[in-house]
Amino acid sequence: MNPNERKLATIGQAQFTLRGRNPDVLSCIANLSSDEVFTPPELANRMLDMLAEAWAADHDGANIWSDKTVRFLDPVTKSGVFLREITSRLTAGLADEIPDLKARVNHILTQQVYGLAITHLTSLMARRSVYCSKYANGKHSIATAFNSEAGNIWFERLEHTWIDGKCSYCGASRSTLDRGAELETHAYAFIHTDDIETRVAELFGGDMQFDVIIGNPPYQLSDAGYGTSAAPIYQLFVEQAKTLEPRFLSMIIPARWFAGGKGLDEFRQSMLADNRLRSIDDYLSAADVFPGVGLKGGVCYFLWDRDNPGQCRVTTHFKDWPVSTAIRPLQEEGLDVFVRFNEGMSILKKVVAIESGGTHSLSLPESKRFDRLVSSRKPFGLPTKFKGKATKDKGDLLVYRNGGTGYIARNSISTGTDLIDAWKIYVGRAAPGTGNKDTYPHKILSTPFLGEPGSISSETYLCIGPFASQTEAESVLSFLSCRLTRLLILLHKPSQDTTRKVYTFVPTQEWNRTWTDDELYAKYGISESEIAFIEKVVRSMDLSDLSGNDAVEYDDDDGDDE
Repeated sequence: MNPNERKLATIGQAQFTLRGRNPDVLSCIANLSSDEVFTPPELANRMLDMLAEAWAADHDGANIWSDKTVRFLDPVTKSGVFLREITSRLTAGLADEIPDLKARVNHILTQQVYGLAITHLTSLMARRSVYCSKYANGKHSIATAFNSEAGNIWFERLEHTWIDGKCSYCGASRSTLDRGAELETHAYAFIHTDDIETRVAELFGGDMQFDVIIGNPPYQLSDAGYGTSAAPIYQLFVEQAKTLEPRFLSMIIPARWFAGGKGLDEFRQSMLADNRLRSIDDYLSAADVFPGVGLKGGVCYFLWDRDNPGQCRVTTHFKDWPVSTAIRPLQEEGLDVFVRFNEGMSILKKVVAIESGGTHSLSLPESKRFDRLVSSRKPFGLPTKFKGKATKDKGDLLVYRNGGTGYIARNSISTGTDLIDAWKIYVGRAAPGTGNKDTYPHKILSTPFLGEPGSISSETYLCIGPFASQTEAESVLSFLSCRLTRLLILLHKPSQDTTRKVYTFVPTQEWNRTWTDDELYAKYGISESEIAFIEKVVRSMDLSDLSGNDAVEYDDDDGDDE
């Protein structure tokens, strides 16, 4: 038995003997950033199990891993975990079809498994994971039929196409990524082309129709905006993959697209309107999938089935909570976002039915929309860095700002002047959190507080009002402290950013009383199980401290100017 044959013969045995005693090396790799996250092997296998079930359902119970004609592409290869696990499954599944192990592995690696690496480093990692050698044609490679070092895992340094300081393909900032030949450009091959079909044919040769496209794309790139502003790019990989028309497409991406995200409106609408999106597994905390990765808003992986349209299976995961699964349409009448909580849909439907007289649409009547009371960002034109004067001169306005208060001359303010001398409420533009982790139950909002006549705020806060009296403002304040109100906000809230849009599902009330959850539960017919759900995800709010000190300075990652 030559060395290659011996190596092949021990692959299966090693997978069983080593995994029981030592950790899989691909589960030990530290992420380079929160934008390009390595996929844990456990997650990759969950996605492959989902794929196999869908393939069997569409092919009279057939085993995808026993089909030597199926082609797989990971267009965003990093560690090579997807390709490695696919190869392992095919090696076992094709044993009867191709008994000779060497011939079987050569067939799989040369005819079935393909990848586009995202950097030079990851191309070497992926080849090492799949071929057992950083060179496909190297002496240690388990493939013996390649003539090139790359094999079917391709990488070549590309440059961005700069127009007015940004890449015309991915929107990257030239000031950030045009940095010389010694550093990676992060110009990802899969999305830096106008004709992906021709490009793939050039890379791999011939008519390359892929049956399965699967991967974990880069999430965002700096766009040279305010502060830590970054533009999402994962949607570009999803859209490009659909262009290739595979039978199945599965990717893991941030869940912010459900309801927000900079520049994601068109992508969200195309996803919600696509009845080939058949399954979404939603993880409320990214840490449950990617330990140690700070990614607010959670992540999801989906399955897109080209030939089998229908409703979507939506499954919600969070730590040790019972898994919630429902079959439902992605887009409900009257909604332009995806409501991620299955239990939240029944609650939202009850609220809208009471406020709208029982129409089928889930859109509140214009006269009942609380968001009309909420200001846009910079309600008085002052940026979040504004400090103001430390002492008050005659006629100055009090300014609530990040970290305290200051003063400014009244004649310096030309925005939001109708709110200055009215009672109002201030609430933080960004909600408090626990570092980069999503935790439940949480408050959803920073603690709102009363704004007296003669006061204004910086961009740190949004302003709600105006109200005719202190009594009205206090009634609204009590309403915002209710768990049901904040649950409705959560259903439209993709991240820590609490812009005016997140109040879309919140109805107005009569502002003549102190509102409690018991009153709201009774008004909308909320059931005991729904109450239990609400109290599981929304923490109680203590209004005794009205200083608003838990408001936090936000980053502009959503780019929402509402």
